[in-house]
Amino acid sequence: MILRVQQAALSDYGSILAFYDDVIDRTPEIGRHAWWQKGKHPTAEGVRAYIEEGSMYLCRDDRAIIAAMALTPYQGEDYHSVEWLRDLADDEVAVIHILAVSPDRQGEGVGEQMVREAVRIAEEQGKKSLRLDTLLSNTPAQRLYERLGFVCRGRQHLMAENTGWTDFLFYEYRSGLLPSAKPESPSSQVT
Repeated sequence: MILRVQQAALSDYGSILAFYDDVIDRTPEIGRHAWWQKGKHPTAEGVRAYIEEGSMYLCRDDRAIIAAMALTPYQGEDYHSVEWLRDLADDEVAVIHILAVSPDRQGEGVGEQMVREAVRIAEEQGKKSLRLDTLLSNTPAQRLYERLGFVCRGRQHLMAENTGWTDFLFYEYRSGLLPSAKPESPSSQVT
């Protein structure tokens, strides 16, 4: 099954909030693994900001949103103290946030396809690395990311509104160098 992922529009805002509320309501282990809570994470303000900056992506079937994620074309300050494979500027990195799959479609490979699409988008944007963070307790997400070629690069004890102080793991895709961002061969470099 090939799914089509598209950038969200502001007109999708209400549907996206309803989608995340449904995921929180109907994913029994979400409170234990991801610690998502309605109104605290993901927040309505955060979703709106992702949409407005063009970082929110959706996957729909013929009826509804079946998956969503934010893919920012930059990393935040929390990422600075991690020992990455390469020291890159914030705008040379793409970061996956709030990836979720509808409970009706979990276990069908939709999350995997969303991550693969994030890799494709990051490559298309010319990013040199794709990174993300996840709670230490979110072992299902860790298994997914590791299976898809992400490597854990560090652990930090951070404060988040929905978790309080807790441990986060930071991941980087493969060698930290996306295929389209490989250095040019000497014959193609401009001098």
